[in-house]
Amino acid sequence: MDETAIEYADFAEYDRRQRGIERHVLVAFVGGLVVGLAGMLISGKGPGWLGQLYDPYAYLALAVAVGVSASGFGWALLTTFLAAVSTLVAAMGGSALRGDLAFDVVGGSAAGLNWTLAMLVGLGLLGNVTRRADRWGDLAAGAVGAALLVDVIDRATPGFIDTERAFWPGPAMVVGALSLATVIALRRDTRGRARALFLSIGCASLFAVGLAAVLAGWLPVKG
Repeated sequence: MDETAIEYADFAEYDRRQRGIERHVLVAFVGGLVVGLAGMLISGKGPGWLGQLYDPYAYLALAVAVGVSASGFGWALLTTFLAAVSTLVAAMGGSALRGDLAFDVVGGSAAGLNWTLAMLVGLGLLGNVTRRADRWGDLAAGAVGAALLVDVIDRATPGFIDTERAFWPGPAMVVGALSLATVIALRRDTRGRARALFLSIGCASLFAVGLAAVLAGWLPVKG
């Protein structure tokens, strides 16, 4: 009798886990559609800062959320990729309905699209690793913050690769603050948060200094 009860409890737990995975896959797909369609609708409309905050940071936030809530690394890879693809399909479909079919509707260009998709999947995987309560989780949270801060620095600094003059100071400060808040939210203890923040700010600062040195000619790059 006890063995039967144990077997039933194991089966019930397995069934709940499978149903949770199914719901997560569905939510990732629908979430990607909603975020992509909303991005297309606000593109070119409303204040400029709204579009700068939404593209690509709404997509990146979705990827992190999907990765953190996934039940495993493999499922994080699958659901993040699914959310990214559904986002792109929704954005392109909405653009086509407006009579302007473009493959670069997300990211602003073909290169920007590829970079955005790579960041979506990468941040989703890193988000899943942040579920760990050890140093690997701290490093993953720091890497998430560093990736977001690097993008902010690149867009906000004159002369950098993807500079946007209107991005500074308002949108850049908002995204930067939200990036640091995300790092803090991903960790559960003070030591982990401090380690993750140190990594985020340190890597972003090194990127800024290195890129500035390259653009100023202090570090010649052979092409």
